[in-house]
Amino acid sequence: MSRNSFSQHASEDGASVASRKSKDDASVAIESPEFEAEVAAAAPYLSGAALTAAIAFVAGTGFTLFGYDQGVMSALLTAKQFEDVFPQVVVDDAHPNHATLQSFVVAIYEIGCLIGALANLWVGDWLGRRKTIVAGGVIMIIGAILQTTSFSYAQMVVARIITGLGNGLNTSTVPSYHAECSPAARRGSLIMIEGSLITFGIMISYWLDFAFYWVSGSSAQWRVPISLQIIFAVIMIAGISFLPESPRWLAKHGRNAEALAVISALDGKPITDPQVQQTYHGIREAISAESQFTSDKTPLRELFTNGRSQNFRRAALGVVVQCFQQISGINLITYYATLLFERLGIDDTKARIIAAANGTEYFLASLIAIVLIDRVGRRPLMLFGAVGQMVTMVLLAILGSIDTSGTQVASAVLLFVFNSFFAIGWLGMTWLYPAEIVGLRIRAPANAFSTASNWTFNFMVVMVTGPSFNNIGWGTYIVFAALNAFIVPVVYFFFPETAGRSLEDMDVVFALAHNEGVSPVGVSLRKDIPPAGSPEADEILGITGRDGSFRSDGARPTEKA
Repeated sequence: MSRNSFSQHASEDGASVASRKSKDDASVAIESPEFEAEVAAAAPYLSGAALTAAIAFVAGTGFTLFGYDQGVMSALLTAKQFEDVFPQVVVDDAHPNHATLQSFVVAIYEIGCLIGALANLWVGDWLGRRKTIVAGGVIMIIGAILQTTSFSYAQMVVARIITGLGNGLNTSTVPSYHAECSPAARRGSLIMIEGSLITFGIMISYWLDFAFYWVSGSSAQWRVPISLQIIFAVIMIAGISFLPESPRWLAKHGRNAEALAVISALDGKPITDPQVQQTYHGIREAISAESQFTSDKTPLRELFTNGRSQNFRRAALGVVVQCFQQISGINLITYYATLLFERLGIDDTKARIIAAANGTEYFLASLIAIVLIDRVGRRPLMLFGAVGQMVTMVLLAILGSIDTSGTQVASAVLLFVFNSFFAIGWLGMTWLYPAEIVGLRIRAPANAFSTASNWTFNFMVVMVTGPSFNNIGWGTYIVFAALNAFIVPVVYFFFPETAGRSLEDMDVVFALAHNEGVSPVGVSLRKDIPPAGSPEADEILGITGRDGSFRSDGARPTEKA
């Protein structure tokens, strides 16, 4: 491996003194036999397109499991055998208070997810992405077994909390892992596939619920659908064992040879390739800038700092975008699809068929976002989805107030329409955006908080839905119409665009906005932002001074908590 070729590349790209120094040091290390042996030993089993596809498959399996677990309870709540074992979920005139108990057994799952997401504040960076995903999968298997073998309401509640704990770990880790292992040009579409696979899991759960609906003489009617989620968990755990760790997590923990080997494998190019080198050095320089040349640990207090890194603003955006997904009202349909169609006067069997068809259309609509996300960008899709959702909720409220056979049919159609707007604008977006918007140093705790936001508001929505429909009926739709209207201006004025930029490029965007005293939204839409790893980006990040000299004091100018 030639030092000259590496140095030539560094001089050709006009690297600053600091950049040349770090790159020359790296080239010295690369040509040493020990380093080369480490890189060779750390080479993943797969490389190039095969590795990218394998990571997408395993991440997608995790989100299929997530979707399946979300949707499986929808039709089971009114299944005869489920009602026989858990009479607390039967809502009738004699037991109107059961609406709360029914909502609780569904919503308590979100509390488990919340605990799991918050646990990632401590275990995420300690275990690494892969081990955290394995831990989440094992916990979900234990929870699924306990759910399947439940014979009391209390046992089902506890089992759903445990299942949620594992899912919380997974949903706060899988998007980060996938984003950190994806090329910038295709990152959006790859992670939006995860969103589609959530709906794929929901669709499978609806149709399996309908298939086992006919097994009315056995508790297998509900036990088998719940137990089948174990298959997805096993596939995910088995698959992740063949995949490499995130190169960004490896570099953050000083495992540079492994990080370089993984970057090379992901790009399908040798480690001497200029693109591989730029990615590697961009990651290392971002880590240097964020860590202020101190400890490799990530104290929670760093989430509440601003300055060039704007950590607090970026973490807050992740929390808010996850909140917005839930207050849109999507889980009115996801968790209560069968009940909603029954409320529209549709008989039990037809309601289950329509609910399954609704889940199928939901999945098909989500495929549109995969095509659009990297072409159109994040902001336009979020705005499109929010406006469409608001209009749909207004129409549902109007039709609900009229309540004739014709309006009931129209309302059923609008539930499909709402799913379509949500699938295009918000389904996968809120798993992609938090992983993109924050810096590497705070990515694990920031995504733990953002995912915790998702589950907190998910719990709130699922918990109040049953009592809300019982008390204010169609007025529930008005509440969600107003919430969707609120989303539109917030996204327009406060959400930067991330399409087409590497994860490290976003550090440059926020640092430049801070330096110029302007909104990062406007900066993110500019075309003149230097790429991470370039000398101009080093200067913006405070790694070098204006004269190109390395900042040996490790301070980032004007950086304040």
